[in-house]
Amino acid sequence: MMNNPTQKIYIGTGGYSDTDLLGTLYPTGTKKSDFLTHYANHYGAVEINSTFYAPIGQKAIAGMLQKSQDFSTILSNQPLPDLFADSPTDITPSTTTDSVNSKKPPLKFALKLHQDFTHVRSHTDDSITKHAQAFLNILSPLIEADCLAPLLLQFPHGFDRTRENRLYLAQLVQYFAGVELAIEFRHASWHVAQVEDSFVKQGLIWCSVDYPKVNGLPNSRFLLTKRTGYLRLHGNNLNWWDAKSASERHDYRYTQIEMQGWANTIANQRQHFDTLYIFFQNTTKAHSYYNIQMLTKELINLGFEVL
Repeated sequence: MMNNPTQKIYIGTGGYSDTDLLGTLYPTGTKKSDFLTHYANHYGAVEINSTFYAPIGQKAIAGMLQKSQDFSTILSNQPLPDLFADSPTDITPSTTTDSVNSKKPPLKFALKLHQDFTHVRSHTDDSITKHAQAFLNILSPLIEADCLAPLLLQFPHGFDRTRENRLYLAQLVQYFAGVELAIEFRHASWHVAQVEDSFVKQGLIWCSVDYPKVNGLPNSRFLLTKRTGYLRLHGNNLNWWDAKSASERHDYRYTQIEMQGWANTIANQRQHFDTLYIFFQNTTKAHSYYNIQMLTKELINLGFEVL
């Protein structure tokens, strides 16, 4: 089946500040303050994870939005190197920054909701309401610029499907009813048909995740419960539980065959989505940079528009 002509796939990474991307996505010597501008020159969306750990203000949001649109002279006029070219000379010709970005849509921002909503959960009903409304108010620059991608609620392994947790989730999603909301469950008890059906009825986005194939994590799969999809790719580092940091957990580079597999999986579901966000979490050692090139080419070959 042919894809919808308005169908779009946005690809990016979880965060943009990893210095492991210097020398690939970011030219060597790039200042961290200029990372986002370079990032927005090449990718269509970014997942902001720092908002999970610390509150963010509207001024910071507006600053990120400005940097993502600041295609100025700090950017190199050279395109990203095509590391999968057939020969060293088979590279896309150099294009000026202005001509590249005059055609490029604005960067979309997905933000992970603060851990108070998903991990701490110690607030009263009234304080949660105020906290949620304050966060939505902070997002106004992104909403006004039409640059807001879904918000992400990521629940921990210990958040199982008890009655108490079901009621808490039902209440929480009401606070964010005005925006698209993607929800990730790491406890397998949520991965059942009843929950999936509820997501469809409520217009919630099931956050599909490719987890390492280790005990204690749900099986990887691609599920769509709305016309907007959300996919997070963690890699398959089998030392997930023994890793001492997130960087170490994500030390994994997908193979070309694995990327072909994901492209085909997405294509098999193409009739079920209009917009899909894909975020690679494996920025360690610039793995994401190489994998994005692989997946983008596979998806374009299958007829998708990739941003």
